[in-house]
This record gives sequence, C-alpha cells and structure tokens, in this order.
Amino acid sequence: MRKMIAYCGLDCEKCDAYIATINDDQTLREKTAKAWSEMNQVPILPEHINCQGCRTEGIKTVFCDSLCEIRQCALKKGVKTCGDCPDMKTCKLVGMIISNNPDALKNLETGD
Repeated sequence: MRKMIAYCGLDCEKCDAYIATINDDQTLREKTAKAWSEMNQVPILPEHINCQGCRTEGIKTVFCDSLCEIRQCALKKGVKTCGDCPDMKTCKLVGMIISNNPDALKNLETGD
C-alpha cells in the first residue's frame, strides 16, 4: 500500500492541505482554509492548512491529528488502514467515507 493512503482510504496526495504543504503554496492554503471554513462552519485559518499525511510522521491539520475519529480508532486498534480492520464493512465511521467515495473503498480493499 502506498504510504499516502489515509487510514480511511482517501488519497492524502490529492488533499489540498497536503499539496499546499509540500509545495509551500500560501494561495492554496488560503483557498482551502476558506472552503473548509464554509463547508464545516468553523473558523479555519490558512496557517491551519499544513499536513504531510495522516499516516506519516510530521505535521498534520488539527482535524487529522486530533479530531478524526477514524484515525484515532485505527491508531488504537493498531491497524495499517481500516482495510485491515475486521469491522470495516459494518463500521459507521469509515462507512461515511467509503459510501461516498468508491476510490477510498478500492484503496482499502486492494491496498492500492
């Protein structure tokens, strides 16, 4: 499995926070902060948009680091991703992601 596949199956390499971080792109940070603030109805500042991937060492967004229930569950269970968890098919947490993103489910099922 590529290292940049998140615990939930999403591809961190496609995340605007990751892209802004690796390219040190302040314009993308500002655009992402605005979009995420509106989408989540919480204040998110451009300086919050820094992430090197949820399964890697290094900086993460506040959400990915501390608030993501999927990441916290995977860390607690010691699984590489939700694809390694026997409860994945019935899990309501990861179910929210994989029911709306067929690529995430494929990443978890195939290890791609």
